[in-house]
Amino acid sequence: MSSLTEVLPPLSERPTVLGWMRKNLFNSLGNSILTILASLLVFWAVRGLIIWVFTVAEWRVIVANLRLILLGQYPITQIWRVWVSLYLLSFLTGNSFAIWVRGAWRIGLFLAAIPVALAFLPFGMQQRLWLVGLAGVGILGWVLARGGGPALRRSVIIGWLLWLPILFLLLRGYTSSEGWMPIVTTNLWGGLLLTLLLTIIGIVFSFPLGVLLALGRRSELPVVRWFSVGYIELVRGVPLITILFMAQLILPLFLPAGLTIDRVLRAMVAITLFSAAYLAENVRGGLQAIPKGQFEAANALGLNGLQTMFFIVMPQALRLIIPILVGQFIALFKDTALVSIVGLLDVVGIGRTVLAQPEFLGLQREVYAFISLLYWVLSYAMSYVSQRLEVSLGVGER
Repeated sequence: MSSLTEVLPPLSERPTVLGWMRKNLFNSLGNSILTILASLLVFWAVRGLIIWVFTVAEWRVIVANLRLILLGQYPITQIWRVWVSLYLLSFLTGNSFAIWVRGAWRIGLFLAAIPVALAFLPFGMQQRLWLVGLAGVGILGWVLARGGGPALRRSVIIGWLLWLPILFLLLRGYTSSEGWMPIVTTNLWGGLLLTLLLTIIGIVFSFPLGVLLALGRRSELPVVRWFSVGYIELVRGVPLITILFMAQLILPLFLPAGLTIDRVLRAMVAITLFSAAYLAENVRGGLQAIPKGQFEAANALGLNGLQTMFFIVMPQALRLIIPILVGQFIALFKDTALVSIVGLLDVVGIGRTVLAQPEFLGLQREVYAFISLLYWVLSYAMSYVSQRLEVSLGVGER
């Protein structure tokens, strides 16, 4: 019983703020000097940044072009489609939190507070109501899914599978210009909307392709193995911008006369093929980390090779490489900025068009600071979700 009793250290040895600083920052003359110099440098940098943000920067360029930066040239009369897509996403996210992320109510509350905080940006009243409603729909989805059984789980999974095609149907439309959902061509898609679409498509379609390539590289069939190795090494040996140029400029030369492929679709395919090669190597590394005893145990249970791979080995391999996968997805999200070089108006391309407006010449720092903030917020959100997923799955623990 005494071994289970927590023994507290003496009062003089209990950690305090001053004690931690004395131990880690001022434990020697050299460290004390470095701490003081670093503090002065940080103070100088932060002070200059705060002064620039609140007194020097002209944020009117962001206020005047906020809709353009977020949605590009998407028709203002059809923006309700984007909101409907976001509402479906918020509802499914609330369902998923209630079913699979139980106990993490702080994370859910933080996510619900994001659109409420965004409502304080210089939007119109209608946009602010949409944002507040977005948080309400997410909370409603969480409440309705609490205590759900297997049937509800299957429904939510089906909802996630259907969300992406519904998103594209809503954004593109399917009726003539006189209909209630007219077609919006992809040349009007831009800004953060296009950046997120390229990222989502790249992640969703490169993941299964990368898994197949990783399995193909480990295949005992020479033709499958050689094809997988050749594809992976060829794609990994060239930069993404080269593949984008090939998709936008060289591919049309080989198409029959009169046949054209949408430019946004070509960019999505190029990003997917590029990301799949890198993802395949990550998955292969996870597969090699699985001990042979797992294969032998599966064979002893009477499982065939396909069942062993997809029910025993692959789940463990993917669990091990979650940090690597999320890191690659974050890199993919940032690499989508390269499509602005081939003429697509993603968030960086829109930033260039904003700076070309005569009344906003010379405001590069404000525009690119805001765009950098968008990239940082979304990248940090992906990283934070990854960390919580690792904790829930016990990655790195025995």
